[in-house]
Formats: sequence, structure tokens, C-alpha cells
Amino acid sequence: MSDRTRRQDQEKEDVLTRDRVEEPKKFKVILLNDDYTTMEFVVWVLVNVFHHTQAQATRIMLHIHNQGVGVAGIYSREVAETRVAQVEQVAKDAGHPLQCIMEPE
Repeated sequence: MSDRTRRQDQEKEDVLTRDRVEEPKKFKVILLNDDYTTMEFVVWVLVNVFHHTQAQATRIMLHIHNQGVGVAGIYSREVAETRVAQVEQVAKDAGHPLQCIMEPE
């Protein structure tokens, strides 16, 4: 077998063995309304944990207040899990019962 034929065979094999890469699943991080957590604290969480602007955070907070739930952000699984844990920790530290969940987009 010539070197040229071997190279062509190797190139064909390289093309055939490439795996198709899929986009990772995304997850919504959702804040749940309650009767005890202050609106100011929810805005603080949205600004400091989710990096929203003050205006965006206020709009999302009002949606959560009026609808009972609201999406704080959409992330990969690992980032969503981290954000949920951060919200739970800062809420606990501040004495607020704010709950946060994640679900597939």
C-alpha cells in the first residue's frame, strides 16, 4: 500500500470518527414569591447573584411578586445549580425564606 493510499485512508477514517457535539441543555433558575421576603432583598439577589441591572432586577421582582414565580436566568446545569445554592445561602444568612428552583428550559 502506498503512502498516498494510507494517507487517504487515514483522512477518511478521521472524517468518519468525528462525533457530533450537542449543545448542553439549559436550565431556568426560578425564584418563588413568598409573603415574608422583602422586595428589596429580591432585587438585591437579582443584582448581586444574577448580575442584572437595577432596572432589570426591579422588573423581574415585580413579575415574581405579581405572578408568584419568575425566571432569574437561564444557564447550563452546573451554573444553574451554583446560582440556586447561592440564593439559598444568602437568603438563609439574611433570615429570608426565599426559595429558588431550577428546571429544564
